[in-house]
Amino acid sequence: MHFKQVDISKKPVVYREATATGRIRLKPATTELIRKGKLEKGDPLALAATAAILAVKSTPAIVALAHPLRIERAEPRVRVGKEWVEVTVTVAAHEKTGVEMEALTAVAVGLLNVWDVVKSHEKDATGQYPSTAIESIHVTSKVKRAP
Repeated sequence: MHFKQVDISKKPVVYREATATGRIRLKPATTELIRKGKLEKGDPLALAATAAILAVKSTPAIVALAHPLRIERAEPRVRVGKEWVEVTVTVAAHEKTGVEMEALTAVAVGLLNVWDVVKSHEKDATGQYPSTAIESIHVTSKVKRAP
């Protein structure tokens, strides 16, 4: 099997922006602990935002064919609902290729960090996660415009 990065050498530098979002489904009791700041490991919302920013910058090391980019903006937003935490990340850069993979990677990593912080509260009596799930990670918007 053969893989290669796409040749972007002849593409113009333009403004690119992408926003991605996703959710982790949690027990209502777990989201209540998040709201009250009662989790042993700390605040999963703040951790998700920090981890998302780090993931944006690490995308070429995680996604095999992604190009290293000069990211100009990485803006995570984290919300908690009754049975979920949602991570949304907007990434922007003036580059020759898009920033969708950076936004998607950031959302996935943010949600994984939420899972890590809450996992002890999500397990059932046998140590399984019957209702916990990372769901619907997708790009919600993409912008490409000449400067």
